[in-house]
Amino acid sequence: MRTFIFSMMLLLTTSLSFATENLMSDTSSKVKLTTSLGDITIQLNSEKAPISSANFLTYVNEGFYNGTIFHRIIPGFMAQGGGFDTDFNQKAVHDPIKNEADNGLPNKRGTLAMARTNVPDSATAQFFINYKDNSFLNYSSPTTSGWGYAVFGEVIEGMDIVDEMAKQPTGNRGGHQDVPKTNIIVEKAEVIK
Repeated sequence: MRTFIFSMMLLLTTSLSFATENLMSDTSSKVKLTTSLGDITIQLNSEKAPISSANFLTYVNEGFYNGTIFHRIIPGFMAQGGGFDTDFNQKAVHDPIKNEADNGLPNKRGTLAMARTNVPDSATAQFFINYKDNSFLNYSSPTTSGWGYAVFGEVIEGMDIVDEMAKQPTGNRGGHQDVPKTNIIVEKAEVIK
C-alpha cells in the first residue's frame, strides 16, 4: 500500500512538472512569418493573452496562414492579415474566441492584436499589427463599444518589413478598401525557438 501511494505521488508530481514546463515554454512562443517582403518574428504573450495566443498557435501549427495575404493596410494605423488567400477567397475558420482586451496589454506600435467584427467575442484567425500607438483600440469597459482589441504578441524582428508594407500602393478589391495592389503573401508561418 505504501508503495502504491508513493507511486501515485510520484506520478502526480511528474505530471504537474510537465504541465508547468509546457506552460512555461508556451509563455515564450515565437512565430516567424516568412512573407513575400521578408521575415517578421513575433513574440507571443501567453501569460497575459492565453486564449488569443493558443488560438494563433493553432492556426500556425495547422498551416492555416501559409498562402494568406495582408489584405488591409492603412499607413499610420495598422496592417491586417490572416483571412484571405491570394485569390481573395476568405478561408474557413474555427469558432470565435473570447475577447481578452482587458488583459492590460496596450495596442502600441509593433503589437499584434486580434481583428474582430463589432461583436466583442468574434475574433477567429485574422490579426493586425499596429503601426503606431492606437490607444483608442484598448479596453476601456465591458461594453460593446469599450471592449477594444486584444493584444497577444509583439514584433521583435522585422518591423522594417511591416513598415515596408505601408509603402505599397493600395486600392479596392472584393468589396474591401485599403487592399495592397500587389499581394503581400505570408508564404509560411512557423513556431521557432
